[in-house]
Amino acid sequence: MRKVFLLLLFTILCANFSVIAQTIYTEIASSILTESRKLKIQLPRNYETNTDKKYPIVLTLDGDYLFEPVAGNVDYFSYWEDMPEAIVVGIMQDKSRFDDTFYDETNYLPAEKGADFFEFIGLELIPFLDKEYRTAKFIVAVGHDFTANFINYYLFKSPPLFNGYIVLSPDLDPKMNERLTEKLSTTEYKTFYYLATGTNDIKSLHKSAKELNVSLKTVDNKKVKYYFDDFEGATHYSLVARGIPNALENIFSVYRPISKQEFNDVLMKLETPVSEYLIEKYKTIEDLFGLQNPIRTNDFIATATASEKKEEWKSLEEIAKMAKKQYPNTLLGDYYLGRFYEETGDPKKAFKTYQGAYNKTEVDFITIDLMMEKAERLKADFGY
Repeated sequence: MRKVFLLLLFTILCANFSVIAQTIYTEIASSILTESRKLKIQLPRNYETNTDKKYPIVLTLDGDYLFEPVAGNVDYFSYWEDMPEAIVVGIMQDKSRFDDTFYDETNYLPAEKGADFFEFIGLELIPFLDKEYRTAKFIVAVGHDFTANFINYYLFKSPPLFNGYIVLSPDLDPKMNERLTEKLSTTEYKTFYYLATGTNDIKSLHKSAKELNVSLKTVDNKKVKYYFDDFEGATHYSLVARGIPNALENIFSVYRPISKQEFNDVLMKLETPVSEYLIEKYKTIEDLFGLQNPIRTNDFIATATASEKKEEWKSLEEIAKMAKKQYPNTLLGDYYLGRFYEETGDPKKAFKTYQGAYNKTEVDFITIDLMMEKAERLKADFGY
């Protein structure tokens, strides 16, 4: 009995380990820095088994203390599908962060060790990650005070190295406000920019962050998504724990499943077909994050329901056909195709569609009993 119990426990533990995000501690030898740099890397759950899947990168400077809160939030948000699963990389900088973020006091650009560190990330670290792991072409950078200012310099490359910037209580160089505002106003690249401070932040940093926010609010560029938080009562360090989840939620908002709020505020108020909204949502996910994700059953149901409520029957047909193609062994597409036939005056096709799906897998409220009930009702009404 004891052996059976131990075997069962071992099996459960192995199963759990297979779905826990993996953290790797490694080093990268840098010819630019003439030294090795320690890295923390969190791979997504089931990274080893999803061999065809690619993942965005969340690159965290100050990995000594920022890696864990970032990695924890990424794992949590991706578990609930509020963001794509991602590879989190933390660069250890405990003894080098001041040198790494050094800039020239005349032109306010990275210089000396700072210039080397700038090149190290772009020319060595990112190619290393692309070679070793299955990476998608979407990178979010995270920094705090000195490193928050530093990640801004990558915006001035063409194309920028990063797609998203999480800037937590930045210690800005004297030219950064002006340069950032100008760059974000004219950039032709899709950019997500999140800035955070707190009312109990270091006074000078709080002041400069608020001034930067005033400037960035004037940016009128459809390519730029800008977000700002000034957390009440937050200190220079506590604002980090509040800023990271807000930043991830905002940057990856388009990735989330369609919510009740999105249903009411967006879908039900669309002036264009609902089916087009669904197609465009997943096209945007592919274009932004480099991910070819299957459409979620939740999003099929939400858009189909909106089509029904708005009596957009052509839209419902398109959604049903997409669902039938993507999930052919489920009731999903058949149910909505049957609804389309019912509402457009073809009860015979509706009857056959409902009746022919009796051996498929149920989805959410769409059960075999529901399909058979609809078929029986049509049979009674029309004598099939």
